[in-house]
Amino acid sequence: MKRTLITILFTAICILTQAQKDDYTTLLNINYYPESETVADEYIKERCVLDLYHPVDIVGFPTVVWFHGGGLTGGNKYIPEALKEKGVAVVAVNYRLYPKIKAPVYIEDAAAAVAWVFNHIEEFGGDPDLVFVSGHSAGGYLTSMVGLDRRWLNRHDINANRIAGLIPFSGHTITHFTVRTERGIEETQPVVDDLAPLFHVRKDASPLLLITGDREMEILGRYEENAYLMRMMKVVGHPDTRLYEMDGYGHNMLTPAFPLLIREIQRIVESIHVR
Repeated sequence: MKRTLITILFTAICILTQAQKDDYTTLLNINYYPESETVADEYIKERCVLDLYHPVDIVGFPTVVWFHGGGLTGGNKYIPEALKEKGVAVVAVNYRLYPKIKAPVYIEDAAAAVAWVFNHIEEFGGDPDLVFVSGHSAGGYLTSMVGLDRRWLNRHDINANRIAGLIPFSGHTITHFTVRTERGIEETQPVVDDLAPLFHVRKDASPLLLITGDREMEILGRYEENAYLMRMMKVVGHPDTRLYEMDGYGHNMLTPAFPLLIREIQRIVESIHVR
């Protein structure tokens, strides 16, 4: 039995190491809504697309769904260079933006993209039980909303707890400032309602790794609200919430944060295969 567990663990680690030597391919601008919705709405056709970067000739690899930042008002999908050739697939997602749409449409788009990955990643060799969700700033907010508020993925008949891990980079945990702007509320007025990840703390959520910049260099309050989310997740009994503060880095702390993302994937993959 011991030898079997060691073999399984070794295989899991190889998914993230051996694949680095393999080839990768990228598919661009895949519509993640059904064709009927895409052809009926030009903005959906334009924005609701994703790029898929994945290893070839191997199976069972993990996948990271990556949401770009931009305050829910701008930005475009991209495959982070730091995540390439790491033995994982990366799904880079575009979503609709304010002011052309308002909340919660961008959250609905994020959930639809994650659902597409669950439903299709196996076709490309990925393991649907190893889908991770991450993103920076506004993308971090979308990560937490999709992962903590189950109603968005429920619409696609997917339990949010199937997400292997949530890794938001410097995301709002209170109601996003763009949502507040839509409602005529000052950006400096904190709000926690059902469009705030903090509203949805629960002990049975997926593993949660929160990463922010230095509290003295971050966007005002960003570290503190993430620290509060961590505290409240622990209060309700969540067993796997952690917070990293990147000392000496501001809001754009992506460079030192990406290795933490890869390490978190490795940690969870190993733990799943050992069970």
